[in-house]
Amino acid sequence: MKQNVEHLSETRAKLSVEVSAKDFEPEYDKAAKEIAKQVDIPGFRRGKAPRRVLESKVGRGFIIEQAVNDNLDRYYQEAVAEAGIVPMSRPEVAIDEVPKMAGKDDESALKFTVEVDVRPEIWMPNPADFEVEVPAVEVTDDDVQAELDALRERFSTLTNVDRAAKEGDYVNIDMVAKIGDENVDDVAGVSYRIGDNTMLEGQDEALTGAKADDVVEFKAKLAGGEHEGEEADVTITVHSVKESVLPDADDDFAMMASEFDTIDELKEDLREQATKAKANSQLSGAYDALVSQLVEASDFPLPQGVIDDEIANHLRNEGREADDEHGEEIRPDVEEALRNQLLLDTYAEAFKVEVSQQELLDFLITQAQMYGMDPNQFVQAAAQAGQINAFAGEMARNKAVMAALRLAKVKDENGNVVDVDEILGEKPEGEVVPEFTEKPKKTAKPKAETKPKAAKKAEAKPKKAEEKADELEESANGEFDPSAHTVGEVLEYAENADDAEKARVLEAEKAGKARKGIVSKLES
Repeated sequence: MKQNVEHLSETRAKLSVEVSAKDFEPEYDKAAKEIAKQVDIPGFRRGKAPRRVLESKVGRGFIIEQAVNDNLDRYYQEAVAEAGIVPMSRPEVAIDEVPKMAGKDDESALKFTVEVDVRPEIWMPNPADFEVEVPAVEVTDDDVQAELDALRERFSTLTNVDRAAKEGDYVNIDMVAKIGDENVDDVAGVSYRIGDNTMLEGQDEALTGAKADDVVEFKAKLAGGEHEGEEADVTITVHSVKESVLPDADDDFAMMASEFDTIDELKEDLREQATKAKANSQLSGAYDALVSQLVEASDFPLPQGVIDDEIANHLRNEGREADDEHGEEIRPDVEEALRNQLLLDTYAEAFKVEVSQQELLDFLITQAQMYGMDPNQFVQAAAQAGQINAFAGEMARNKAVMAALRLAKVKDENGNVVDVDEILGEKPEGEVVPEFTEKPKKTAKPKAETKPKAAKKAEAKPKKAEEKADELEESANGEFDPSAHTVGEVLEYAENADDAEKARVLEAEKAGKARKGIVSKLES
């Protein structure tokens, strides 16, 4: 198979693919065998008719069409891999020629072209050049006491009280919600902790001060069901009020609730846990801060077709018209999300980030728990919706940010250096630190003057030769860096370089972006 890539712009490419009749022969034969199993030919059992008999029965063109349909996507994927491009949109395919399959001397071929939005060449800023400030970590005695109280709450007992309910008390209630005369929701015998704010807005305020056998009424917007968002009249009957009695924080409690023998040892452990929790939250803001800096420093165009498709899907999912003004309102957010994704995908590849099957499974289980779903059902639903790869991609991008944070200068607001490795742990096995390059200089293209076509033609060849001379001079000074050029530019440059320079460019590419299209061409 031969392929050639033409970069129509920084974000769009045209692939020309050619598969000779000889190379297409196995696929044609396979398609013929499959078709033979589906048709009845007098004198032969299904699937046993010779190919020449089948061709005379159904026609060679029908078999060729089937073979092309069965293999076009595979040829496209192989061409993409060889060209070293990353498609970002649905390809637009045009079949220019099909093989005649006329025998061993057949010189015809399957020829097709594909236009597709592609990921642009992206320069990665070195995270080591950036500084991120995070809040200082300070664990107070109040923090430790809060952790201890939360632990004591797990071992608390509930006792009936004959007083007005207050925050933190548990009430056993029946609740009825009505809209007009219609009973739209009701529950009975529910235990609810005042202050949790997990049911209806205004419920905590209505229950505060109530006693056993009281009936309280209030209005609230329903949070779910077919009447979600509608205001209802809510009536709650309080059956009992109970307070949570915490065990004493002493050595006996420490031995009952933990592996420690004394309350002081337990408090010290809780202090360490609180410190670790605050350290983790300390970095949560650093993620977004570092990504913002990296995105701002990197400069690359976005494939507008991808953005337009995303906006169109968003409007369609919301039941809006294609020209709804909401599309332009969300365009900046779509562009920002895509820019972040493309840059972080590039970092993930450069750091050689990997997401194991176990990590992905653990993530899916956690997501299922968040949605209150059975893990197996959640995984099946995600697979049917084609979301598994999206989840894996998001995990890889998160890992890429963590890898970048390990290189960045992270300090707290007091100027103290934050040990990121201590918080995140050592980098995973197999993860590498890429070699970061200087930002390529972009020269402004002079505005073209309007000239007769003949003059443009006359100037075209000298201009190309002049560019190649500049590249050779760049190479002679040891300055040509393949990572700063597109695939097509590197291959064109290598064609005019001597063997030694070609070998140097190959090694530089392998040590840098390692684009398959370049490596395979230079090694052949």
